[in-house]
Amino acid sequence: MLKNVLSDKATRLFIVLGGFFVANAILAELVGVKIFSLEHSLGIPPLNFNAFGIDGLAFNLTTGVLLWPFVFVLTDLINEYYGKRGVRLLSYLTSGLIIYAFAMVFIGIHLTPADFWPQSHINPSLPLEEQAALRSQVGDYNAAFKLVFGQGLWIIIGSLIAFLIGQIIDITVFQRVKQITGEGMIWLRATGSTLISQFIDSFVVLFIAFYIGADWSLQLVLAIGVVNYIYKFLMAILLTPLLYAVHYVIERYLGAEKAAAMKHEAMLEP
Repeated sequence: MLKNVLSDKATRLFIVLGGFFVANAILAELVGVKIFSLEHSLGIPPLNFNAFGIDGLAFNLTTGVLLWPFVFVLTDLINEYYGKRGVRLLSYLTSGLIIYAFAMVFIGIHLTPADFWPQSHINPSLPLEEQAALRSQVGDYNAAFKLVFGQGLWIIIGSLIAFLIGQIIDITVFQRVKQITGEGMIWLRATGSTLISQFIDSFVVLFIAFYIGADWSLQLVLAIGVVNYIYKFLMAILLTPLLYAVHYVIERYLGAEKAAAMKHEAMLEP
């Protein structure tokens, strides 16, 4: 039975695209706790600009922004060939798995560590100076684990709600543009839907996680949202050639007739 299911190219493609979709979304949530400096990472000084009365803004971004653009590219690819139903299925599945992942992390945080583990990163055979240096960096492995993975509840809630809203908007805009433009102008329906959904996503997650959950001012939320969206806007534009490249690979894999039939069926879904 499994062999028969996997022999279908459309099924195999859905599994591959869905696997990358789910993996990228979960990884984005887990690594998103780290804030990095885009300018310093590129070896340039911070821009220090102003928005909504907030000075000294720079591209200090959650590491999750490295992965979310790929999630939205995958959303558009799945929408193209499997329609709204395929994207909804993966979006709801991903949301459930994110909740499951954080539940397992929460349990892991509250498990009592083995006696040796909190100091297991420090090799007793090292010179005392090196051991002291390691302790000054990470004195307690268990405390570091809790600090890194113990994200706030409001951040998790905000991220999940923003993800689902962004997906719903992306699906709707993508299909509406395709109804108007037909098979041409892939860049308009894919990149356009991503830009709109990412705009909403950027502000919803900050509003819930920090305006409601951490008492940030509205001006600060809007300013940080603008910084995040500028990055996402640029990434959406830069990833457009990748979208065309993956479309080409998929069309070659499925065959022109099969690909056309799948896209037609995807458009007919209610």
